[in-house]
Amino acid sequence: MHNSVLALRQRELVHSTRPFLARGGKVVRCDDCLLPTVNCICEYVPEPQANSAFVFLMYKGECYKPTNTGRLIADVAKVNHAFTWHRTEPSPEFLALLNNPVYQPFIIFPHEYAEPERRAHAVADNGKVPLFIMLDGTWREARKMFRKSEYLKHLPVLGIKPQVNSEYKLREAAHAHQLCTAEVGVEVLKLAGEASAAQTLAHYFNVFRHFYVKGKPHLTDHLSASELGLSE
Repeated sequence: MHNSVLALRQRELVHSTRPFLARGGKVVRCDDCLLPTVNCICEYVPEPQANSAFVFLMYKGECYKPTNTGRLIADVAKVNHAFTWHRTEPSPEFLALLNNPVYQPFIIFPHEYAEPERRAHAVADNGKVPLFIMLDGTWREARKMFRKSEYLKHLPVLGIKPQVNSEYKLREAAHAHQLCTAEVGVEVLKLAGEASAAQTLAHYFNVFRHFYVKGKPHLTDHLSASELGLSE
């Protein structure tokens, strides 16, 4: 399976001893896009095109959530990996990625939480493939992963400076300037010089949000189907 987040979800389901219960759990969903079957977006999944590699370090249970947008990045990135976060026993496969000389790892996180010497402001062209580590969970969970993972503390931290507030309405952010994972992915791809892939991901995210909001009567989307180039 190309999408590592969905593959992780399948692995976790196999080993789970009890079902993951969440709001809206009784909705009949597509097994691939996780949206309600009446709003399935599988026909809009883009071809992988981003050359930058992504690895998703996911808080326990995050891979099950239909609101997770890390899986949108996984559809766009040619190389992507996903692992469940463990504070003291990280996956050997994850550690192998960090030590692979092909890659230049970056933790994607706000600079104010990192020591000055760890702060990276650009993606250098050093012949290595950038490996963007996304700490995927709620803001509180992401901060915990950042603070508690000793095996990440030697890595450079790449911060982004969003110019606009998040358009994501499916979860409540702690601060207006905080972006969801897919929106962060768009900004990261721009920093990596992958403008076309960033544009593809941005459009894909808008399609995802549009169809997800259709099943939420209390929410509205600022973009119409015609503006997104969709036929409904």
